[in-house]
Amino acid sequence: MPDIGWTATTGALALIAVLGGLVLTLRGVRAAGLAQTPGRRLVVVEAVALDTRRRVVLLRCDGRGLLLLTGGAQDLVLGWLPHERTMDPPA
Repeated sequence: MPDIGWTATTGALALIAVLGGLVLTLRGVRAAGLAQTPGRRLVVVEAVALDTRRRVVLLRCDGRGLLLLTGGAQDLVLGWLPHERTMDPPA
């Protein structure tokens, strides 16, 4: 009977390396924003820091924009923007 210990170990290590590379690649694609889940309703379009604690955040929800002020004593909804066909971030 042939000894398959070395072959099985090498094959298992190669499989782990390929799967690990695939997982790292998919995480990188998601982190870069290249893969969006279809059907997302809430997206952060832009965030601007006002000072060290506060920031204004522009969100898109169902085609409408929402301005939030965060980081103070309490978070505030500054207002809803009208419906627009495209509210993509500037290039």
